[in-house]
Amino acid sequence: QLQASGGGLVQAGGSLRLSCAASGRTFSPTVMGWFRQAPGKGREFVASISWSGGRTYYTDSVKGRFTISRDNAKNTVYLQMNSLKPEDTAVYYCAARSNTVFTTRSDLYRYWGQGTQVTVSS
Repeated sequence: QLQASGGGLVQAGGSLRLSCAASGRTFSPTVMGWFRQAPGKGREFVASISWSGGRTYYTDSVKGRFTISRDNAKNTVYLQMNSLKPEDTAVYYCAARSNTVFTTRSDLYRYWGQGTQVTVSS
């Protein structure tokens, strides 16, 4: 139901835009988010966005570099990643809650995409 895309290999300082397209249902009015998981580490919250797009939250390490947005007409959420660093290397997952409450806890997101690999070389 959630299909993430847009990952790839990029040099440090470069940019990528991830997309997460929802199919089969409309995720409204729900919070959607992006998480990432680096090798050997747990799943980490990256960013989340309200249904209207008017509220967003970011983990401190990506503030000022990443921007989450959504196009509800296209049922798609985006993560624009600029000034990428090697420590941003991870598999990135999009997720959707079944309500409008913000949380950084991955276990409270009900729907998950399959993940897309982002690799940042130094």
